[in-house]
Amino acid sequence: MPSTDTLQRLTASPGGHSLDYFDPAFPDRRLTLHAACPRGFGANTPILFVHHGVARNGRAYRDYWLEHVDQTNILAISIEFPEDSFPEYLWYNFGNLHTKDGVPNPREQWTFGIGGRLFDALRAEGVTATQRYGLFGHSAGGQYVHRMLSFGYRDRVAVAVSANAGTYAMPDLDIPWPFGLGEVGLTAETLKPVLEFPITVMAGTDDTKTTGKFFPKGPRSMRQGAHRYERAQNYIRLGHEAAARLGTICRWRAIDVTGVGHSGRGMSAAAASVISASLHEPETP
Repeated sequence: MPSTDTLQRLTASPGGHSLDYFDPAFPDRRLTLHAACPRGFGANTPILFVHHGVARNGRAYRDYWLEHVDQTNILAISIEFPEDSFPEYLWYNFGNLHTKDGVPNPREQWTFGIGGRLFDALRAEGVTATQRYGLFGHSAGGQYVHRMLSFGYRDRVAVAVSANAGTYAMPDLDIPWPFGLGEVGLTAETLKPVLEFPITVMAGTDDTKTTGKFFPKGPRSMRQGAHRYERAQNYIRLGHEAAARLGTICRWRAIDVTGVGHSGRGMSAAAASVISASLHEPETP
């Protein structure tokens, strides 16, 4: 049953707060929101949605951002996708575009829409009066964020950081989804705005280990690069090459985070100033 808690509980006082949340498209599937509320929070404080890694440890990612929200004056909300509600990679990393059997799901069942609807709910409850929000995703969350942006969920996104993703939906219509953007209805014309949107890919220069349990090792993953750091560079390179072929610009950029490996805490710290600078730019109507 959906909780009767209101979203205003997330900002009841400075510090960490958590509550269960049910998205309208998935009324029987529990999410948990973990908020890091800054001192001096108000309706015009910028909002950042944080997407955790494969461990589904949203509280830990909230705690990483607790270290930065006062300095940046950002309300960070970590959206936890519990394994029992949104199982395995299809529901999370890949947005529930298809069933296990490869049958396409209707767009309203894609989990990529959850953040936008949560932002609407925050506005409706008076938690925020802002017009746009930021995105940060690490590891599996980095996969979620850049794939989400590839399918048009960009309208109110002021800044988006995908950090240390294990695999990418490469900007190539000849590579089938989810390792490319082929066979999902995108065309050269609909690919252009994806390339023109300013995605920031952050890559830890020490994120080169390949022995971890969750490192994607399948043949389609390995074609993207030997390790996560290399795959991030290839994603950006292919984006700029695709833009040149299509006669447009690629606004993607890569930021190397020196000396950091596959660390949610380390990448959150590196992203804080980048995200803050964008979210505190004046909003336009």
